[in-house]
Amino acid sequence: MSTFFKRRKVLGLAGASAALAGLGSTSSSWAQGAGDYPRQPIKMIVPYPPGGGTDVIARILQQRVSQSLGQQVIIENRGGAGGSIGSLAVAKSPNDGYTILFTLSSHTINPAIIPRLGFDSIADFEPIVMAASLPQLLAATPSFAPNTVAEVVAAARRAPGSLSFASVGNGSPGHLAGELMMLRTGTQMNHVPYRGGGPAVTDVMAGQVPLLWVSIPAAAQFVKQGKLKALAVSTVKRSAAFPEVPTMQEAGISDFEVDSWYAAFAPAKTPAPIIERLNRAFNEALNSADVKEKLLAQGSEAVGGAPSVLARVVAQEIPKWAKLVKDANIKPD
Repeated sequence: MSTFFKRRKVLGLAGASAALAGLGSTSSSWAQGAGDYPRQPIKMIVPYPPGGGTDVIARILQQRVSQSLGQQVIIENRGGAGGSIGSLAVAKSPNDGYTILFTLSSHTINPAIIPRLGFDSIADFEPIVMAASLPQLLAATPSFAPNTVAEVVAAARRAPGSLSFASVGNGSPGHLAGELMMLRTGTQMNHVPYRGGGPAVTDVMAGQVPLLWVSIPAAAQFVKQGKLKALAVSTVKRSAAFPEVPTMQEAGISDFEVDSWYAAFAPAKTPAPIIERLNRAFNEALNSADVKEKLLAQGSEAVGGAPSVLARVVAQEIPKWAKLVKDANIKPD
């Protein structure tokens, strides 16, 4: 885990403890501001198709969050445009706590890469919780000849533009990992954006595209089954799910780090007592042993914490990714 995420995790745990410790003092404010919320099922929009990393993590949390809230959390997948279609739907939803967004860190990338996004990633959302952090995985179809990052780079240098890599969409963390790889190695590859991790993984396994940058949850089972081969992870620390897979820096690509995360948001101006109730439910889920174990099996780590932790991360990452988009001269697809 990067130093940034170590610091974030400490802040998150501290925020979670503070939130749980203050339940007694805030119970009256919930009663006044949220009434008997929730009184009906809650729709959680995942802005990617079923089977991708965001969908996998959302479903790991779904049951425990539902139990905590006393109402069913219903997942609705709305894929497309790098997650922006589903995100826009939440931004325009009533701020009553019955429609929330569960997305990944493309939430802070899309502002720099998608023109006329239709929403503001900060102003149009209330942060609920940072759920999990994880690396991106560089994987390949088993028939692809290169078996190491060095061999991939050599092949790309021999024939510029001949290799392609898939991602879950333009502006996704995997897309930026691929762009950073090209920047750091002076190579040129073709980006093939998909509408989510499921379709991207399926085509790479079938050999339609040789390489893939994707979150580990979307690819973990297929790597274990030998249907994909893992080449590297994007973080400075190896993944607990695949400890034998090197980091990009260990593979010889210096100054390479792309952390990604999953988080929940509500529409802007959702009442604070409702945000507090949702935050508590997610933290209870993330602190449960079974959820932690399931997340770890997918190569991700539970984070949790107060909404302010997620708010700080969003504010920090928007300019960070905007710089990479400019440096790499990334254009909308």
